[in-house]
Amino acid sequence: MTDYEIRPPRSDEFAAVGEVTVEAYRLGGLLVADVGYEDELRDVSRRAAHTELLAAVAVSGQVLGSVAVVHPGTKYAEVSRPGELEFRMLAVASTARGRGIGEALTRAVLERARELGAGRVVLCSLESMRTAHRLYERIGFRRLPERDWEPFPGTALIAYGYDL
Repeated sequence: MTDYEIRPPRSDEFAAVGEVTVEAYRLGGLLVADVGYEDELRDVSRRAAHTELLAAVAVSGQVLGSVAVVHPGTKYAEVSRPGELEFRMLAVASTARGRGIGEALTRAVLERARELGAGRVVLCSLESMRTAHRLYERIGFRRLPERDWEPFPGTALIAYGYDL
């Protein structure tokens, strides 16, 4: 039994979701090149208008982590194709790391994809995010090198997929 639940965040939790996301990316060294991505990560209201958000929220009400579930062809889609579901911006608060929250959020995305009848869940990740890659591979995601891409010169994203 866990002391948190996975659910859509309430609008009054959006600021906390944004801060957790920015903190996770900053601590991971993922905001070194200022391309406005910090503002993007913090703007949860905008993200909520174009994705399905899930949050890990402690019994105390503290936001412990979050993820954006993205449908193909929508504003936040990067590598998904018809029949697939994508996720982005998976983040866990530094104070909550090591508790299985990243895995719980990832598995919640897989469950949502099953509910929607998707055939695959995909994501892309910076090459440097080795801890995340180990999590994805442990769950059963496989590399999709044919979908690797660069949103900016010198910023390589690698793709993963999980067949449902």
